Amino acid sequence: MIDQSFSIAKVVSQDAQVDALLARHFADMRAGSPEESCHVVTADTLRDTGAHLFALHDKDGAVCAVGAFQNIDGGVELKSMHTAREARGNGYGRKVLTHLLSQAKAQGAKQAWLETGTAESFAPARALYKSVGFETCPPFGNYRTDPLSTFMTLVF
Repeated sequence: MIDQSFSIAKVVSQDAQVDALLARHFADMRAGSPEESCHVVTADTLRDTGAHLFALHDKDGAVCAVGAFQNIDGGVELKSMHTAREARGNGYGRKVLTHLLSQAKAQGAKQAWLETGTAESFAPARALYKSVGFETCPPFGNYRTDPLSTFMTLVF
């Protein structure tokens, strides 16, 4: 059964729960990819670069999922999408993704881009992005072609 008891809020200051989940995400990504192919950033980097970071809290207030976007080239780049392992299967990733896209559109973004992995472990993420209309695209911004990266975009 999909849990519908949650809230999503913008993270406007340092938050221990959010930072802990982002640290898990960072460790997971670094463990699965060589450094030159791993584009994950820390919570501090997200804050320092002005990313818009959001956290999904369950009914008990626990941070179960996070996601961020940075403004680029008339649109946004999605960053640091992650759902805690123990919270997966509740639809939280889709809720965060939908929220990020809604917030980006409200800011006037016309397009969203993202980079994710090509490994089988990234298949659920790629399927989620495709389900809301993302399509594969060439590298964008400062990214370069990499066999371990999939680049996707969605025009609003």
